[in-house]
Amino acid sequence: MEQSEIVNLIIETINTIFSNIFSSIDNNLYGNLDKVAFINADILSNSFFEKILGSNGKNGFIYLTDAMLLGISIYYCLRLFYSHYSEANIEKPYQFLFKLLVFTIFINFSYFIIEQVLNLNYLISSSIQEIGNNTLNQDISFAGLISKLNSTLSFNESTLDIFSLDGILKSFTSVGLINLLFTYSLRYVLVQVLILFCPFAFLSLINSSTSWIFRSWSRSLFSILILQSFFPLIIMVIFSVPDNNILLVSGIYLLTKINNYVKEIFGGISIDFSGNFNNMMSILKK
Repeated sequence: MEQSEIVNLIIETINTIFSNIFSSIDNNLYGNLDKVAFINADILSNSFFEKILGSNGKNGFIYLTDAMLLGISIYYCLRLFYSHYSEANIEKPYQFLFKLLVFTIFINFSYFIIEQVLNLNYLISSSIQEIGNNTLNQDISFAGLISKLNSTLSFNESTLDIFSLDGILKSFTSVGLINLLFTYSLRYVLVQVLILFCPFAFLSLINSSTSWIFRSWSRSLFSILILQSFFPLIIMVIFSVPDNNILLVSGIYLLTKINNYVKEIFGGISIDFSGNFNNMMSILKK
């Protein structure tokens, strides 16, 4: 066999392998991308929350927080009794009782409050999607985006050339979408964790020295929930530009980095999977 034939055979084998990988990714990996990206109040209605939050669905952590609230009340009573002898300045009883009443209500209705926040956030994002659907006559979702990518960068085993510009763009697109899937799955899990600690976040407001916990919690939750309104906006922009492979890849890259831009504006936490993974690897190497 001549050298040129060997080179052609290697190239065909590589193209076939990558074609099978891309086809498998397109068919099997992205089915749940819209589910993890567009979060609504249904995130509270799963077996995980039913087990963690308590036997009746949503009171396990609230009972624990109420017990902590009772402990804080007992501690205040002891401080108030001791202040008559030490002449220490503490909060007036009527002020403490008012705060206790207000935050008891907030704590016991914390999951109801967060449910309404999730519904409002989903309503905003779904309204943007509906506007895009009516304006562009396109499905403004990740499923619609992937369909557009597949139609624009469509290959089969006989046409894919991984060493061409289109083949390289297809590779970048597939890697970017995998990054999106892991990043938005991480976001989905973080939202669940932050929701679980909702009663404790409200509890921290009862004391000025711990109120920073609520500010950090609310900023983190807001920054990763508001991303949901940016997803359809970016997809609308991608659909509105002419069919250009480089612009499509740039849109995918923007979707992977939008959390960093939102974090710069509003603060909060990072859900960049690749960045967090690299940081973890660098820590393990030390």
